[in-house]
Amino acid sequence: MSLELFHAHNSTCSQKVRLCLAEKGIRDWISRPVDISKRENLSAEYLAINPNGVVPAFRHDGRSIIESAVMCEYLDEVFPHEPRLVPNSPIVRAHMRAWLRFIDEVPSMAIRVPSFQKVLVSRFKSMTEAEFKSFADANPLRRSFFLKMGPNGFPKEEYDIAIEQLARTLQRVDAALAEGSFLCGESYTVADACMTPVIVRLEDLGLDELIEPHPHVRDWFKRIEERPSFAETYYEGTRLNEADKAVR
Repeated sequence: MSLELFHAHNSTCSQKVRLCLAEKGIRDWISRPVDISKRENLSAEYLAINPNGVVPAFRHDGRSIIESAVMCEYLDEVFPHEPRLVPNSPIVRAHMRAWLRFIDEVPSMAIRVPSFQKVLVSRFKSMTEAEFKSFADANPLRRSFFLKMGPNGFPKEEYDIAIEQLARTLQRVDAALAEGSFLCGESYTVADACMTPVIVRLEDLGLDELIEPHPHVRDWFKRIEERPSFAETYYEGTRLNEADKAVR
């Protein structure tokens, strides 16, 4: 059985999947790094694996699986040994999947705005308008994101909206963690894996002040950092403050 992970080292979505691989103790996967700064994610070879042109993606026995949260659930289904990352209880499983939808739609989208604004926008400033539009047009899933940003960064209003969404997310997460050790109760699930890279990225961007008012989030994240899966996932070169690499 061959499991290949196409990923970028400091992509938050790639980190979700690497966390789940580590939590499951799956170590015989093949690493296929995708250099987004060289636009390898837009190559014909990669688009044949993931037509969205983003990372990560699996190729499992020659067949592609895409979308990070889907990939995390897929791991738990195909490798059903302990620890299980998807709850057995239908109601708790439904709660976990609701978290996954929320994380995909709100904080995962919002965190990209300060990531590009604070660190990554510099790579675009030397582009002409035509060059930037050509770059945006080449990104099948992120075209509207790049066009909204422009070569000089996001308008203040867009940036402020993203920060507000992240602040509201942390309020919601803190309230959930007041009721249990993890997002879905007393067991670590895919929801915790998918939320972790958002908190890591906030730290990397120097936005710790958003986390500070939320004691349950702080306590949860401290415990997350102590898990062996964290060190496996966040090896050297995976933090945004370590290198200026493109991210998803």
